[in-house]
Order: sequence, then structure tokens, then C-alpha cells
Amino acid sequence: MIEGGPMTEMTEPPSKRPRIGIPMPTLAHTEYNQRTWPQYAAAITQSGGEPVEIPLTLDPAAIAKLATSCQGILLPGSPADMNPAKYGDERQPETADPDAARENMDELLLQDAHNLYKPLLTICYGMQSLNCWRSGTLVQHLLPVPVNHSAKGAVVAHSVLVEPSSHLAEIVGESEEVTHTADLLKLPVNSNHHQAIGIVGDGLRVTARSSEDAVVETIEGQQPDHFVLGVQWHPERTVESSFASRLVFLRFVQAASEWQPRPITDSLG
Repeated sequence: MIEGGPMTEMTEPPSKRPRIGIPMPTLAHTEYNQRTWPQYAAAITQSGGEPVEIPLTLDPAAIAKLATSCQGILLPGSPADMNPAKYGDERQPETADPDAARENMDELLLQDAHNLYKPLLTICYGMQSLNCWRSGTLVQHLLPVPVNHSAKGAVVAHSVLVEPSSHLAEIVGESEEVTHTADLLKLPVNSNHHQAIGIVGDGLRVTARSSEDAVVETIEGQQPDHFVLGVQWHPERTVESSFASRLVFLRFVQAASEWQPRPITDSLG
């Protein structure tokens, strides 16, 4: 069992740490990158992993080379929105500009992770990117009632109801933040998004929803031997205050440390 309390860095030698590829969140907003990417990197480092920066300016060959050196992939949030054409929709006025470089990066990293069964953690925009890549759709804009999902800066914005048979329930079930309601687990989370999952993508399943308006908050892969987790909130922002947030990163890094390469022919299908 992973103990609670303040998060401290694991003590394995750097050579033993699994390398986790993390693309820069956006091509267009340098200040956003400087402020947010270090939060993901710190959460990975403190969980025993080695964060690997993947700049969006790299060409596909360089991206593939970096991805090959990594044992796990983390897709972070972004101020951009997915291009609605990716999921067959017309752009609505509330939808932010797309980031083509980030979309291309995510597609390459998602292909690498899925071909080789590498552990995959996707957060906010990253989860939406995963869903679209798997032929799912998005809700382009959420109304701020009954839940304000764009509650930037709030440590707790609302709660999510988690399916007890899910991987997420297995991960966060050790946290005292979790309470039980009916047949579900209830977990308080932060929130900073205005779009959400619409139709869930192929090979994915919904395992948590907002307790008040049923907005999709977590998706997971359906293959039991492949760690694929997407969360709509931002656990990287609360690793110092939330045991559940720490557990998400600890279990992801643990999965990456246990990952072994597989022949591509054994992973497709």
C-alpha cells in the first residue's frame, strides 16, 4: 500500500526511473507552457519517473525517436480546443482556436502508446484528444450551470462519481477523500475546462461522471493489460494536497516501470 502524507520523491537511481514523454501543452502560448509543464514534470519526478520534454517544433522522425526512448506517455492540458473537423462537427463560437502542432504530436504519441501497449495518462485536453483519436466526439461548450466546470483556481470544484469496478476506483480507493454513495465512489476534484466528452471513442469506456450534471470525467481503455486512463480534471495541480492525485501519478509511473516492449504485430488488433 502507498502511504499518505506529504509527497516525497522516490529514491531509485535515475537510471531506474521510467521515462515519461510529455509534449509541450501548446505551440502558441509560451507563458502557459512555462507555467504548466513543470507541474506535470514535478508530479512525475516525485512519483519516481523521469519527465521527458517533447517540443512541438520537432519533426515526426525526432518525435518518434524520443517516444521510442520512453516507457510511458502523458498528454497534458492545453488552452486550445480540438479542431471540430476531427470529429465531424462545425465549429461553434465558444470553441477556442485549434493547435495543429499539438494535435499532430498527440496523434503520433497515441499511436506509439497503443501500438506498444505503453502506459498512457491523459489529462483535460489530453483526454479529449485521446477520445477524438479513437473516433469519439466532444461537447463544444458546457453551460456554467449546474456546475461551473471552468472553475480555474478552485481546489475543489465538484465531485465525480466513480464506477467501483473501474481502474480509477482501484487507484484512488485508498484515499480518505473518497466516500461511498449507493454503489459508486465519490471523489472531490478541481475543474478547468469548457468542453467535454460527447460520444465515447472506440475501445474506451466511461468510468466516472460529474455527480451533479453527469458530464464525463474519466475514460479508460478496455484492455486489462494496458494502462489507459483519461481524467478531465487536473491532478497535477493538487499532488501536495490530495492523496488521490498522488495515487494517480504513482500508479501511472509504476505501470511505466513495469512496461516491457512488445512486437508491434502482437499489439495491433
